[in-house]
Amino acid sequence: MERKELNDTITLDRLPIGSSGVIRAVGGEGPLRLRLLDMGLIPRTRVTMRKVAPMGDPLEIHIRGYELTLRAEDARNILVAPETEAQA
Repeated sequence: MERKELNDTITLDRLPIGSSGVIRAVGGEGPLRLRLLDMGLIPRTRVTMRKVAPMGDPLEIHIRGYELTLRAEDARNILVAPETEAQA
């Protein structure tokens, strides 16, 4: 992946409610990374932030036609390129 692509990313937990983005990279070690990938959080997949709990954890995203609830700690391992209004 080119460095420029990574410079334009944020972690999934920082994506504003109602905003969408495209997953660029999935981090984490061993079982955590495999679990995230198994849940469909794979590069080049579009994701939309739906809700965030009052204390900021957990958060709910829309991905591949379903809603997924994730811990904020896990979401910090996912790099997302936010979509601009022109891309949406």
